[in-house]
Amino acid sequence: MNSISLMERTTIGRSWDPKVACAVALTLVFLCGGALGALFMDLRVHNRYRPPVFDTPAGKALYFERLQRELDLTPAQSEQIQSVLNDFWQYYRTVLSDSKQRVEQLLTDEQKLKFEKILQQQK
Repeated sequence: MNSISLMERTTIGRSWDPKVACAVALTLVFLCGGALGALFMDLRVHNRYRPPVFDTPAGKALYFERLQRELDLTPAQSEQIQSVLNDFWQYYRTVLSDSKQRVEQLLTDEQKLKFEKILQQQK
């Protein structure tokens, strides 16, 4: 009896063409990268590296600090700009709320539930 292992039997008389080996390796790397990317997106890891949304308290503070730093604002300018930005953010919130109410008036109860889910996914 011949005691040739399975590994030896499959490789005897066969050698990999370097182009095929390279293509297979690149395909495997691509597929692993895609799977890893999908996993990170599913775990929402990518959101951790985004700056906060500008209409949140953290986003407001970050935006205002940037303005102060890059524009080298005086204390008087800082106070006035903070007031203007607060007015803008209040206006922004009002417009969003009014728009949401107007859209909901046009929807059925089932559509309203779906609309709420869409809005929650956006956050």
